[in-house]
Amino acid sequence: MDLGIAGKWALVCGASKGLGFGCAQALVREGVHVVINARNAEVLEQAAIQLRADGAQWASAGSQNQRAPQVIAVAADITTAQGREAVFAAAGGPGRDFDIVVTNAGGPPPGDFRDWDRDAWIKAVDANMLTPIELIKATVDGMASRGFGRIVNITSSAVKAPIDVLGLSNGARSGLTGFVAGVARSKLAAQGVTINNLLPGKFDTDRLATTLGVAATKTGKSIEDVRTAQQAAIPAGRFGTTQEFGAICAFLCSVHAAYMTGQNVLADGGAFPGA
Repeated sequence: MDLGIAGKWALVCGASKGLGFGCAQALVREGVHVVINARNAEVLEQAAIQLRADGAQWASAGSQNQRAPQVIAVAADITTAQGREAVFAAAGGPGRDFDIVVTNAGGPPPGDFRDWDRDAWIKAVDANMLTPIELIKATVDGMASRGFGRIVNITSSAVKAPIDVLGLSNGARSGLTGFVAGVARSKLAAQGVTINNLLPGKFDTDRLATTLGVAATKTGKSIEDVRTAQQAAIPAGRFGTTQEFGAICAFLCSVHAAYMTGQNVLADGGAFPGA
């Protein structure tokens, strides 16, 4: 299926690895120019090298006039005003005129809520609620004026089924979910701009490895035993891959998803037991 977004510009946050990289890769493989962002410059540049190779492969598979999509890496802390300005000012990029924005921030650390002070809560809310809102605010009006825009917020399945050790994430991401439910149904919906949340369940990423370690410490079991038990609890019988996640993200960014907005799309292998 041609997603109809070749040549458009996307900003993908947290794209050096994991789910963010999976999303960036899926978009590049559709011919989308991407500005990728993360804090670690070295890891981000390695991701950019892989994405450029993917883009070259996409171009070679098409017509002779098809150019490889651009990949611009901006190492910055997107949770700060300075970091966001660096992304918007990226040389060769679209400025604030992104057609697609994928918001993504590393989840707050797991733990016991009794140990979290005000600073821990503010940091979680800033990264997982306020930063996506700032990126939405900076880009949606331009999208609306051009008649096309796609915003996908990577949140968590914990929004639907809270996880006890992820209280910071539960709270901050639920706040973003409530905000998006309103703004996605504003006049933007009639101007070609969709805003959706993509909720990952257990995907094989560094973040999952961290939570497995916490669970192992808490239960006294080995990490491998915890991994096996958690996979067995998923109807699909396994953890998801970043490529699968990226494919879902790319579809939500496509012309074919124009009638989907304000949705919380759950990708969890069937783990959530609700209807």
